Amino acid sequence: MDLDAYVNAKRPSWDRLETLTRQRRLTAAESDELIDTYQRVATQLSVIRSSAPDPELVGYLSALLAKARNRAAGTRVGTWSALGRYFGRTFPAALYAMRWWWLTTLVVSMVVTVALGWYFLEHPRVESAFGSAAEIEQLVNHDFADYYSEHAASAFAFRVWSNNFWLAAMCIAFGVFGFPVIIVLWQNCMNLAITGSIMIRHGRADVFFGLITPHGLLEMTCLFVAAGVGLRVFWSWVAPGDKPRLQSLAEQGRAAIGIALGLVVLLGITGIIEAFVTPSSLPTWARIAVGVAVWVGFFVYVFVIGRWAHHEGERGDIDEADRDFYAPSTV
Repeated sequence: MDLDAYVNAKRPSWDRLETLTRQRRLTAAESDELIDTYQRVATQLSVIRSSAPDPELVGYLSALLAKARNRAAGTRVGTWSALGRYFGRTFPAALYAMRWWWLTTLVVSMVVTVALGWYFLEHPRVESAFGSAAEIEQLVNHDFADYYSEHAASAFAFRVWSNNFWLAAMCIAFGVFGFPVIIVLWQNCMNLAITGSIMIRHGRADVFFGLITPHGLLEMTCLFVAAGVGLRVFWSWVAPGDKPRLQSLAEQGRAAIGIALGLVVLLGITGIIEAFVTPSSLPTWARIAVGVAVWVGFFVYVFVIGRWAHHEGERGDIDEADRDFYAPSTV
């Protein structure tokens, strides 16, 4: 890269950022401009570091970004702008960028679940390994349906959210080791196949699918996203490509953290559906319609908004000099 030409092309952005940083008062428009310019300069610093490192220039831009970050962090507008940018660009772009990892995880997991369920249905005697006849009857006639209504909705929503996020966090946090993610997926497939086969064999398929579908579509997808992201982190150091191993791992790790933050919100939505829609008095078709609509909305979010942001240059990575705000879309 021609460093001099790059500096001449980007110098106006640096000067503008310095001007905005020095101003005592910023209008709403200027606050948004500060954040946008800050993000552009942060990406430009990343380009300079990776392509044509110059200690003096890196030091100048790092100091400028530190001052701008402190200035922006003190404004309410900046905070909301960064939050809006995250959910409007960074999060969906990160999901889109890793789509093949979590889509593959989703498809393989569902194939395994269906295969296990079919095996259990074809071999009824296996059922006895999971409980006595009385325990199976209790599950079929009471426990499965009662699970969704035996607790207060608000407390149940929090319980569901915390449990699901714990599983997702485990997939991402331990993804660097690879094998723990496989264990979580296997246990999930087994539990779903066992419960489903028991309910279907005892003529309660309508209860099983009627209760699990409204929240389960998005809930399971979130788990597959977390698992796919975790496996991508694992693969980033196993096969880093043309990047140094630690750099590849750091980039994918930061993107994984960004996705984890977004999953907090998505799993919160599934918790609300599971607590308030799944056990409601709505007809089964209406409850399932709610779940399908939310699930389709997720894919629209990823493959329309995320695809657009990704093609604009957003990658979902948090730049090393940009810990408080997410990486921008343009250089």
